[in-house]
Amino acid sequence: MTYRVVQWGTGNVGRHALTGIINNPDLDLAGVWVSGPAKGGVDAGVLAGLDHPVGVRATTDPDAILAVKPDCVVYCSMTDNRLLEAIEDLRWLLSAGINVVACAPVFFQYPYGVLPDNLLKPIQEAAAQGNSSLWVNGIDPGFANDLLPLALAGTCLRVEQLRCMEIVDYASYDNREVMFDIMGFGKPLDETPLLLQPGVLSLAWGGTVRQLAAGIGVTLEAVTETYERIPAPESFDILTGHIAEGTAAALRFEVRGTVGGEPVTVLEHVTRLRPDLCPDWPQPAHPEGSYRVELTGDPNYALDLVTSSAHGDHNYATLLATGMRIVNAVPAVVEAAPGILTALDLPLITRPAVRLP
Repeated sequence: MTYRVVQWGTGNVGRHALTGIINNPDLDLAGVWVSGPAKGGVDAGVLAGLDHPVGVRATTDPDAILAVKPDCVVYCSMTDNRLLEAIEDLRWLLSAGINVVACAPVFFQYPYGVLPDNLLKPIQEAAAQGNSSLWVNGIDPGFANDLLPLALAGTCLRVEQLRCMEIVDYASYDNREVMFDIMGFGKPLDETPLLLQPGVLSLAWGGTVRQLAAGIGVTLEAVTETYERIPAPESFDILTGHIAEGTAAALRFEVRGTVGGEPVTVLEHVTRLRPDLCPDWPQPAHPEGSYRVELTGDPNYALDLVTSSAHGDHNYATLLATGMRIVNAVPAVVEAAPGILTALDLPLITRPAVRLP
């Protein structure tokens, strides 16, 4: 069966997702929505970086997306700085009977116990009205902290703690707004960026620790967050700008799901802009970075995932993986029961966009 799909957004993740749709024989690209006039009317092949047109031109008109009657929208718009608008996008699509796979807003990965009713119920009601489904995933939050750790947990006699870590050099991450305004790199340490405002870490990754707990059959009593920032020892440049001496150059945070005051499920990020910073913090399995699962139980596990690509560095590879995680799930999401889906609801997604002959 072939599914009609629209790509919504062609930025860092969206352009990879678009390539995946074009190359997937099970998907038929029905349309592309873009946010700015510079991309309006441009052929999807150009937007995907291909060397040939595909005959589908991008539009800035959301109603044009409804007109092509897609089975699914692959939603990759920027959401960190426009959460309410993004939620309204999802509500509108779902209520129109269109299934959605998305890489954000990340709290929909597992929103239960995380989102207040005024944000959760409109999406649930829209999905019921449209008989449609929403699935949000990627790499982190995503398969690095749901698929991998829960697969390991399924081989254990008992699990005492699941810890998922991202240990990555972000110097080549190509989004200035995320790097400087949202994460606060290059900013004075007495200035609190959006990501570190009280409750934001738990909103973004609280679903991760709650989904892990649900996956191993544990009811969490609390979710807490902590963070630490380290200044640059001298000035240096990264891909998206200048990091002045004394401004934020490394960030470490944890979101912990606890029972009896003890951490049971933990999400930890160790983010550097240079590999020599904070040598006492956890080190990646590869100089550029890795995703790590540490399972304490019987047996114990330590698993490191290192991403790479012939077409770019580790940050390129993780953006590609994020896009392919949701694109390859389109058939399963379309065929699933309506509602908000989590990694606990879907079958194992194994089919790549391009397969061997």
